[in-house]
Amino acid sequence: MSTSHVLLGLLASGARHGYELKRAHDERLPRARPLAFGQVYATLARLQRDGLVVPAGQEREGGPDRTAYALTAEGRAALDRWLATVEPPMPYVASTLFAKVVVALLVADVDRARDYLIAQRRAHTARLRELTALKTAPSATLDDVIGADFAIAHLDADLRWLHTTLDRVADWHREVHS
Repeated sequence: MSTSHVLLGLLASGARHGYELKRAHDERLPRARPLAFGQVYATLARLQRDGLVVPAGQEREGGPDRTAYALTAEGRAALDRWLATVEPPMPYVASTLFAKVVVALLVADVDRARDYLIAQRRAHTARLRELTALKTAPSATLDDVIGADFAIAHLDADLRWLHTTLDRVADWHREVHS
């Protein structure tokens, strides 16, 4: 995820200060990792340095001064370019789950590798149930539903892969250890 571009997108609707940007990020991307305040302010500093945002005033609400930032025309153009660029499918498998399964198959006996896969499948299934409950709850927002749908699709793909791999454990183990 490009934090810079997400912040530019959140500023497209008007000037905001760092706290508002963090809150908007965490509300609009509820299934994403929450942003740290330090990350928000460091990113805003880079965006300002690059001419993509400018300070748009300060306010004080019972605490330190809060600088609001606004998108510049150059910032809007950068945001538009980013939105117009299609994300290429991942060229490599970069997943802790994949790496752990491969290592388990390399170093463990067939039963231990199978036990790991079954435990992982159980954890994925439990998370799938949690997300399904979240998106069907009466209080679910569209942000919740979209985020849950994205996560559910990925969990479903992982579950199908775990199932297929479970079917192949004995053959893979024989191939690796022969």
